Amino acid sequence: MTPLIPVEDLVSAPERTRATLAPAGERIAFLAPWKDRLNVWVAPADDLDAARCVTADETRSILQYRWIDDRWIVYAQDSGGDEHFHLYRVDLADPEAPVVDLTPFPGARVFGHDDAVGRPGRLVVALNHLRPDRVDTCEIDVVSGALTVIATGDGEVGGTMVGPDGDLYGIGQDDEGHWTVNHRSPDGAERVVSAFDGADHPTGPFPVQLTPDGAGLWIGRHGHTDRLRLVHLDLATGVETEVAGHASYDLDTRAQVFPTIPSPLIRDRAGALLAVRYSRERQEIVPVDPAFAPVLERLEALSDGDLGAVSTDAAGRRWLVTFTHDRAWGATWLYDHATGDARLLFRVQPHLDPATLAPTTPVTIRARDGRDLPSYLTLPLEKDGPGPMVLVPHGGPWTRDSWGNDPIAQLFANRGYAVLQVNFRGSTGFGRDHMQAGIGELAGAMQDDLLDAVDWAVAQGHADPARVGIFGGSYGGYATLTAVTRDPSVFAAAVDYVGISNLATFMQALPEAIRPGLRNNWYAYVGDPDDPAAYADMIERSPITHADRIVTPLMVFQGANDVRVPQAESDTIVASLRSRGVEVDYRVYADEGHMFAQTENLIDMFRATERFLAEHLGGRSLTR
Repeated sequence: MTPLIPVEDLVSAPERTRATLAPAGERIAFLAPWKDRLNVWVAPADDLDAARCVTADETRSILQYRWIDDRWIVYAQDSGGDEHFHLYRVDLADPEAPVVDLTPFPGARVFGHDDAVGRPGRLVVALNHLRPDRVDTCEIDVVSGALTVIATGDGEVGGTMVGPDGDLYGIGQDDEGHWTVNHRSPDGAERVVSAFDGADHPTGPFPVQLTPDGAGLWIGRHGHTDRLRLVHLDLATGVETEVAGHASYDLDTRAQVFPTIPSPLIRDRAGALLAVRYSRERQEIVPVDPAFAPVLERLEALSDGDLGAVSTDAAGRRWLVTFTHDRAWGATWLYDHATGDARLLFRVQPHLDPATLAPTTPVTIRARDGRDLPSYLTLPLEKDGPGPMVLVPHGGPWTRDSWGNDPIAQLFANRGYAVLQVNFRGSTGFGRDHMQAGIGELAGAMQDDLLDAVDWAVAQGHADPARVGIFGGSYGGYATLTAVTRDPSVFAAAVDYVGISNLATFMQALPEAIRPGLRNNWYAYVGDPDDPAAYADMIERSPITHADRIVTPLMVFQGANDVRVPQAESDTIVASLRSRGVEVDYRVYADEGHMFAQTENLIDMFRATERFLAEHLGGRSLTR
């Protein structure tokens, strides 16, 4: 019998993670715990044991950072999960120097930041410090801290890029909802360079990256194809040239939703494009620069996992790479292309024995209308016939599940559950048609796909139909709540993690600055809450409206600082169940927002979840 893995071994902060090389290649930065929170550490590349912690956040883990040059590191942090991210600067040359807030504006939020093309030591930052409902483009001199507003957010809902000569290129929308690439020259002249169908890009074109010479954009496009491919857009002429494409795979766009996932564009230190990531069941990388092909071959030979984060020094000699894997988690290697030497630096969770983790297998499920649903199945190591199963719908919904290290799937599989993750219609990464098939189908065909997946698992002998549970977060939480209001007889237990219960108020609660960007996603797929007819339809599709139908034992997790799913809505759901005597366990975390980050809260949440599922589905538990 596979030993039970403690919850904390799966969800606690990793020993080391997200390593990157400094430009000179002599030092490595990575995240590691300090006072139980992930902080930034810096070490000589050849001696990680000599690492020094260069940040000191005791309150909340740092998840995003970047080198500016060999002296400066910048990282992003919010407060208690409120999503009001600020940028902070660390001076590696002066260990006693205090961390500097580069965006010291109360209530403001950094929506994105990137290196300024052609201007070393500067960042281009999207920030709403002047008006909460408007995102402006600013440039920050990292050394001095000086901030300059370059352009106000006049309709540029997808961010603004700054060329080396001061030209501005913004992603906006026209009156018909098309995404536009707009150019504003230093003399104030404006023009539209190109326009894309809004429905092709629900959350905006991605990736969008200014080329190092400032003359073009690398941008993801469907165009005449179902598959998302990479094109080069000439900013002077508007001419598109395909850079890389794949007959069966889409560009991997998960980083648009989850910024800790690597970009689909693999670039060198100067910004030149080396290769492009595509993904379906597994990842495939297509080299663009022929000189990178032998490097890629050596890198991919280091592991049978999928190549994750890649960083290199300015000379392109040293390469720091991390792999994602379903069982051997987070192996980080340092490779020297000049000598051919490679060595394993660390694993994210070295205490986990891969032999005790369950393999994740890509499967295809046929929906009732004939649509193929790319999915992932993780079975317990000792599975013997139909047993309990947990269905785990992903968030978004404009993202996808993928193959790799998934602590939630591993926890449930270790407890004896089959785990099924379904890329229902509306998910991205499987072609334009699969994505757009979700339009108007929240609580409709998107939900049918989940039920069809349960039927498939039962028919395949993976699941006992009397012991099926569902666990989902954010949109997955909406799907969970919809499941127990629309189809309560299917599930024996349900766990809602920061799930949307009211579609209309969810949209109205989103920050003012990003509401113009809802046109091609929430408004297109669900409706505009300012339209009375659409509002009524949203209310009908909202689980909160049908809370009186819930009879399934339910567990609800809520962040008190959640700016997307207000606590009052979870309070209402829970009150309805309690008034009728339906079993419900409700936990609110005072220091969390939308999706939890604090280790102690994650441990508490999953310990409670394993007890709850064991009680209702019959799986194993360490904490009964």
